[in-house]
Amino acid sequence: MLKKAILIGLALVAAGNTPVAAKPKAMIERTQNSPTAVISSTVTVPPGSRIVYLSGSTASPLDPAKPEDLGDTKAQTLSILTKMKATLEGMGMTMGDIVKMNVFLVGVPEREGKMDSPAMNEVFKTFFGTPEQPNKPARSTVQVAALGRPYVLVEIEGIAAKAP
Repeated sequence: MLKKAILIGLALVAAGNTPVAAKPKAMIERTQNSPTAVISSTVTVPPGSRIVYLSGSTASPLDPAKPEDLGDTKAQTLSILTKMKATLEGMGMTMGDIVKMNVFLVGVPEREGKMDSPAMNEVFKTFFGTPEQPNKPARSTVQVAALGRPYVLVEIEGIAAKAP
């Protein structure tokens, strides 16, 4: 019996199938400085992860017949994040896989030329840090003088990662 067990063990080693403890699955790690923060302070992506760079995106027109009507900051943010979600889903990923975002906002007259980050964050919080999708990306948000067209108030780019 012992001879048979040794032979089986040698056969497994020769085949590269040594019975060892399962290696823990690599995971993306996120930290937050505050439990109420809308973003992660840090995100660590393990080696071997699939990385996808989402190019800067702007809103689609509210009405295709009016290409310059993209809406306010809130409407534009919703349009962009909805498009990002669809793009990721087409790649077998989710919004929870986004690890880093850069948000560019143009100042608006109703805020005396300042960016409308409260409106952007209102929409952002419906995509990240929810019970259905608790992950929050690291993020930078900056005000810019202008974007590609005069009526564009928001542009968002992102990086998504899926651990092996």
